[in-house]
Amino acid sequence: MYKKIATAALAAASIISASGAYAQANLTAETAGPGTVVHLAPTALMEYAAERGVANIQLKDGQTTTDYLLAVAEGRTDIASGPFILPFLLSRGAGPYANIGKEAGAELSANLRLLYPYTLGVFYLHAYDSKGISGWDDLAGRRVLNGPPTGGATANSRNLIRVFSGLKPDTDYESVTVNWGQAAATVVDGTADAALIPELFPSGRITQESAAGAMTAYSMPKDIFESKAAKKLLTKPGSTAYEIPVAEVKAGLGDNWTVLSEDDTFRGMAVVGGDMVNASMSEALAYELAKTHIENLNDIAAKAPFTAYANFGNLDAAVSGLCGLNPIKYHTGAVRAWEEAGYTVPDCAKP
Repeated sequence: MYKKIATAALAAASIISASGAYAQANLTAETAGPGTVVHLAPTALMEYAAERGVANIQLKDGQTTTDYLLAVAEGRTDIASGPFILPFLLSRGAGPYANIGKEAGAELSANLRLLYPYTLGVFYLHAYDSKGISGWDDLAGRRVLNGPPTGGATANSRNLIRVFSGLKPDTDYESVTVNWGQAAATVVDGTADAALIPELFPSGRITQESAAGAMTAYSMPKDIFESKAAKKLLTKPGSTAYEIPVAEVKAGLGDNWTVLSEDDTFRGMAVVGGDMVNASMSEALAYELAKTHIENLNDIAAKAPFTAYANFGNLDAAVSGLCGLNPIKYHTGAVRAWEEAGYTVPDCAKP
């Protein structure tokens, strides 16, 4: 009897000691604003990591993605959630990282490692039915919301309109740019006739917009979508071609929406990314963080309606946007966690 009690007590002490060791890992994380996939993912990780005694994560939201991703690369922050286009630009010393230079940018980008990927949003054209827009070929002379005054979203939106409509911003149509916090109001108050920004089915902005009137979502035309020019744009670093049954889009958006496509498939361009850490993070800690995410995928999926379209748990390189010109690789600890859970990690995404 004594031996059994002693053994049980020793086992319990070992568990407490192990939990305590992980709990002592006090981490910092930064992300963008609420109501988005990039906010939900690290928030869920913070919650479940604390429950498991893996780590205490102090999360700051509403931050600027370009800044905090650089902070992770430099080792000043532990976890960053954001799009893969930024590590690519950092590796080239381009865009918001032009002042860093190509050589230093490449070195910093090599410090970033992935815990898990997801789809942040999908660029799809949408407008109020009252605007009388028939589709992508009816944007000439219109006011189109392209995104914020600075950043990759606006450039992506304008390039998509150029490829799918042949129109140039502020020449053939009026390009409207506002901060993300004003985007929904810009559509609701009629400042923009249509919007082409990354959303899901639904998202916070979409829900706010459609509460004010019936709307239509327009699929990208199939013939252009499958063209060489479009494929080059749709599959550049940080983006993937996104196809989903029209019925699923309709179910996600709700009864106040019409979904237009020439067939049963809805087409758009996905923005892909994930939660990233510094390569110097210990293999054991990265493993526990990734494992925490993996074992709570069902609970994460239940946190918001848009998670059904965010591809949590989908490691396919064509879906996640990894490999090719994308410099991001998984952390070795994350690779172990995913493979132990029965997932296939693409060889090209392994460090």
